Amino acid sequence: MTEIVIRPARMEDAAALGALGRQTFVDTFVEGFGIPYPEADLNAFLDASFDVEPTLKKLAEPGAAWWVAERDGELLAFANAGPNGLPHPEARPEHMELRRLYVSKAAQGLGLGTKLLTLSLNWMEAHTQGPLWIGVWSGNDKAQRLYAAYGFEKAGEYDYPVGAWRDREFILRRG
Repeated sequence: MTEIVIRPARMEDAAALGALGRQTFVDTFVEGFGIPYPEADLNAFLDASFDVEPTLKKLAEPGAAWWVAERDGELLAFANAGPNGLPHPEARPEHMELRRLYVSKAAQGLGLGTKLLTLSLNWMEAHTQGPLWIGVWSGNDKAQRLYAAYGFEKAGEYDYPVGAWRDREFILRRG
């Protein structure tokens, strides 16, 4: 087995990124946390978030950045940061948001989440004069503790749509 490489995502990664995002979402929120999403809502969300076309569109978004952790041609984790879109009265698009930080079940414990988080935070700080933002599911205590260790504090809450289902999300801010 070769070494894990962290690199910027490329357009040709879209299918693998989508598959990794889809599986990691299911592993984490459906199987791990046991959120009982109605099947139609879950499938609509997964398709809109992780099919190839929406993934290609997100990869091409101006002002956004993507990184992947790869070993032997297999994507193990990814991070995405870009202009803030969280619904908070003090949030502005020119601020930066960590939109996704996904590590596959098979790659848990390898330190990839921390490496991708550090890389993302450094990039975000270099691309804004404002605060940094993260949305995190209200029941994900592990992620909340990780972000708190990096200086993020709860700044608000909102309902995140998964189809017609709504997850309660915390809005975290640093700076």
